[in-house]
Amino acid sequence: MDEEPRPRRPMGRYVFIGFLILLIFTAVLYVFGAFPGNGSVSAGSDRAAVSCNENEALAQAIENARAGEVAGVLASEPQNLSDLVFNGPNGEAMTLADFSGKTVLLNLWATWCVPCREEMPALDRLQTARAGEDFEVVAVNIDTGSLEKPREFLEETAVKALPLYHDSSTDIFNAMRARGLALGLPVTVLVDGDGCLRAQINGPADWSSDEAIRMVDVVTEAS
Repeated sequence: MDEEPRPRRPMGRYVFIGFLILLIFTAVLYVFGAFPGNGSVSAGSDRAAVSCNENEALAQAIENARAGEVAGVLASEPQNLSDLVFNGPNGEAMTLADFSGKTVLLNLWATWCVPCREEMPALDRLQTARAGEDFEVVAVNIDTGSLEKPREFLEETAVKALPLYHDSSTDIFNAMRARGLALGLPVTVLVDGDGCLRAQINGPADWSSDEAIRMVDVVTEAS
């Protein structure tokens, strides 16, 4: 005796339900991933709230200032660096946002970096000559040990004007490397008063030279 055929269930309904589940699952991942602390976006993602616009006139002025001791400095596509984290002279957590309103020359260095030893006195002279309400040199040491060696390094190189900013975790270097800014040491960036990157160089420069001061003034006057 032939069995009565079973009614076919509409496959389209299951395809639609499966697609809906996948859509909901994707939305959940997106929502949770969009919040800091869940691994997909860093806690510094607030930098996106500040727009760093192209400034063709400033970029051209930086290009024109590339000469002599700062010929290797390049105008950069603007991005906000305000969220870069490091420690202050007293060990307090800081970011570049703490220097809001100032043009900042941010330099990363280490005691084992030979070019850093040559460059540090020039950074100290630049800080002495130009530091004020509109400009600051922020030289961040990234040695992974104690602060004893960096302090000795600054004494040996006769540095007097530069506070000892530091980051023994090297997170600041890794963050800059992830953004395509750091290849090795020393690395230096010029950041305007809004925390926007304007120029960069991998390698040393004589930052106390007339050409360097002219370049600093170009960025400061545009901030």
